[in-house]
Amino acid sequence: MKAYTVNNIRNIAIAGHTGKGKTALSEAMLYVAGVTDRLGKVADGNTIMDYDAEEKKRKCSISAACASLEWRDTKINLLDAPGKFDFAGGMAEAMRAADCAVIVTSAGSGIDVGLEKAIKAADARKIAKFFAITKVDSDNRDFYKTFDALKAELGNKLCPVVVPYMNGPVCEAFVNLCSNRAFKYPNGRPQEIDLVSDDNILAMRAALEEAVATVDEELMEKFFEGEPLTNEEIIHGLTKGVETGEIWPVYACSATKVDGCDMLLDAIVYSAPSPDKAEPEIATTEDGDEIEIECKADAPLAAICYKTIADPFVGKMSFVKVLAGKINAETPAYNARTGESQRMGKLVTVNGIKQEDVKEIGTGDIGVITKLSGLATGDTLCSAKNVFTLAPVSFPAPSLSMAVVVKKKGEEDKVASGLRKIMAEDPTVSFVSNDETKEMVLSGLGEQHLEVVVSKLKAKYGVEIDLKIPKVAYRETIRKSCQVQGRHKKQSGGSGQFGDVFIRFEPHTGDELIFETEVVGGSVPKNFFPAVEKGLQEAILKGPLAGYPMVGLKAVLYDGSYHPVDSNEMAFKTAAKIAYKNGMAQANPVILEPIGELKVYMPDANLGDIMGDITKRRGRVLGMGAADEPKMQELVAEVPMAEMGDFSTTLRSVTAGRGYFTLEFARYEDAPSMVAQKVIEEAKKDMED
Repeated sequence: MKAYTVNNIRNIAIAGHTGKGKTALSEAMLYVAGVTDRLGKVADGNTIMDYDAEEKKRKCSISAACASLEWRDTKINLLDAPGKFDFAGGMAEAMRAADCAVIVTSAGSGIDVGLEKAIKAADARKIAKFFAITKVDSDNRDFYKTFDALKAELGNKLCPVVVPYMNGPVCEAFVNLCSNRAFKYPNGRPQEIDLVSDDNILAMRAALEEAVATVDEELMEKFFEGEPLTNEEIIHGLTKGVETGEIWPVYACSATKVDGCDMLLDAIVYSAPSPDKAEPEIATTEDGDEIEIECKADAPLAAICYKTIADPFVGKMSFVKVLAGKINAETPAYNARTGESQRMGKLVTVNGIKQEDVKEIGTGDIGVITKLSGLATGDTLCSAKNVFTLAPVSFPAPSLSMAVVVKKKGEEDKVASGLRKIMAEDPTVSFVSNDETKEMVLSGLGEQHLEVVVSKLKAKYGVEIDLKIPKVAYRETIRKSCQVQGRHKKQSGGSGQFGDVFIRFEPHTGDELIFETEVVGGSVPKNFFPAVEKGLQEAILKGPLAGYPMVGLKAVLYDGSYHPVDSNEMAFKTAAKIAYKNGMAQANPVILEPIGELKVYMPDANLGDIMGDITKRRGRVLGMGAADEPKMQELVAEVPMAEMGDFSTTLRSVTAGRGYFTLEFARYEDAPSMVAQKVIEEAKKDMED
């Protein structure tokens, strides 16, 4: 593929709800443009975009894929985004690299959650939006019903451009309202026919003229005077409206038969903004100042790494979008995050899994740098003389956590290494080792997401794991004071060991151990005080009830005795531990459970159901009210974190994927007796095992 200047490049994210035909539409456009000589199908597992083994097995996209085509002397980079919510990280990657989003739905559908999320993601990036309504030729599909539903929800920005001519339930032709031309597609090839029309098409043409008239004063004046707009005026107004975000054009098509896809490609060329006409990127300098990046070939280098994969043959592949300047073999790769420069690896462009070597990644273009070890997803490449940081990829935070159980002993390090490599590819995956619970905890966006991680771990790195509900980091404390003696005496020939302490244990409000002394008369020499404190610090790591760390404990050493020969630090350290063991049994020990502050955002209609679910989880609702987003409610509550394991799954089910939440640790408080008893029984069982 030849090199293209920035004004002849289009970066397009294909997004929307799962199952609406995003990958099929991408495949159809690649086929129409001659990139492939056969039309792949998702069900057959032979599409260009869904090339990963997991995608072929699951018959759906799980990550953002890139492929390029040439159309009317323009290079179009297609970024196919997953529609399933468990793989929302892929949509975040695609949107970060795109200058325009084609939001896909199918005829017969209404406003679905994936469409809403795609619009929200495009709005967050301030990029242009097109709408493609697919499957208009399928049985029992109604394009106009879907268009009306979208317009009722999204408003007058929605503007029809290509619509179907329906003869009863049959789509006989596609009408381009801009040019007033109609086409049939025998064998997938466009064939112009005499213009056809009906009441629907006349209404759509009127809606188009009204929409384009609103973006230009001269067109508005002409429209209100009742003069018809010329095709050239309509195209001018449409293009201007798309650039300013005042118009969201709608195109009917059939991805399975490629009908109408050529007109969508034309629209992308003529109406979608090139990178230099898209919303300017804002970067942050080392001094914290914000600067606007000029999308010019002669400007200092500015590039963002929006995706990383580990190819088994090529090695590490860093997908980058060049916002200014250009990248070639001579370009020093200065990483704003690490502050280091590296030599560029081999440069390639990709069509799904296929790769093609290139000499340069030009301004506004998308490409891949291979084997650049220090570069991570979200990093900025720039000039060492002009250092700044671009906005990273806005990934959703992991919401479902499970403990990792390694099937084969001794492979823990291999599992950890494999998961770290998967995390480099997918930043929505989190993996930590919890020193307190002695568990490795894997987190992701949902059950399917974690299933894919487990499957990849086995396929790529040859290790198998199971997942289970993770342990909760409980605490223990005391509720009353006590005075106890700890005496350690050991004689086994020669010098022995002797330590004797009297300690008063008291509860206090903090978490850390408070150690004080009230010894008088030298009954315990001062040089043994640190040993007593150290013994207590080690002892409180395990509480008397279930072995969880002890918090809120104050210990006062007030008396004791020593032997001038047999007393030493070890003896007093042991005596302190004995005192702790004796004292805790008398001080009314209790189990503390972690309480989290929960903020849930959900549609108005789901507030009652979610409130009821939180109550079942022993949560306390603190407040509620309208969220910043339209038609959304915010609910604030305090909930035991032990009860929140499957909340993300429940919330997604109740709200059809529209709801989301944040959960942050707030404090510890006494666990109810039934909960405490269960915790103690499980701890005893674990010790027996």
